[in-house]
Amino acid sequence: LREIGPFTIVLYRVFLAAVTLFVVVRWKGIEIPRSIKVWLCYLVMGALNNAIPFSLIFWGQVTIDSGLASILNGTTAVFGAVVAGLLLADERLTARKIIGALFGLFGVAVIMGLDALTHFDLRNLAQLAILGAALSYSFAGVWGKRFLSGHPPIMNAFGMLVGSTVLMIPVAILTEGIPILTLSLEVWASLISVAMLSTALAYLLYFKVLIRAGAANLMLVTLLIPPVAVGLSFTFLGEKPGV
Repeated sequence: LREIGPFTIVLYRVFLAAVTLFVVVRWKGIEIPRSIKVWLCYLVMGALNNAIPFSLIFWGQVTIDSGLASILNGTTAVFGAVVAGLLLADERLTARKIIGALFGLFGVAVIMGLDALTHFDLRNLAQLAILGAALSYSFAGVWGKRFLSGHPPIMNAFGMLVGSTVLMIPVAILTEGIPILTLSLEVWASLISVAMLSTALAYLLYFKVLIRAGAANLMLVTLLIPPVAVGLSFTFLGEKPGV
């Protein structure tokens, strides 16, 4: 965010990740679908799981601290249980699921510091953006299970990232101008790592877990984001927890 805007970061992230997975798909000889219906499904998945939440999170974190952002992002677990329970017949919503997700969310809040919640303000659009991202992730899990479970996980990840790249090109250009290539080596290293590890590899695992564990259980992984994020920011950025 020091050299480029949030929407351009999202574009670089999904584009570089899509290129990475394309190489793997071709190397493995996996057939790329030609059906317009399948690619429309990928486009929707790219919007729900990449373009919308990535943009909202990057934009929101320009103005709010990481502790509160992590707690708000952790609400994905709660949204995931509710949305999957309402929309998926084989993931019926139960009191045990809701209670479990709420306990997990409370645990995240304790780890991050309950005082962070005192800064929550519904009038703060940045905070609402993080909540919107969490809700979008939840619908993405349901969409992926209903319409993409019949395709190889790596093809689903690649198709989704192609869809989100198509969506982010006009958004980034219209809001922040044509993406520049004259970035520092540090920024390029960050973009490549977040694209290859946190996106390409992560979403390959995402679709595998979605098939095996279901949408609601998949969303529980977001409860791990706050402690990991704080640990990394403390180690590499010098940010102190609770400040």
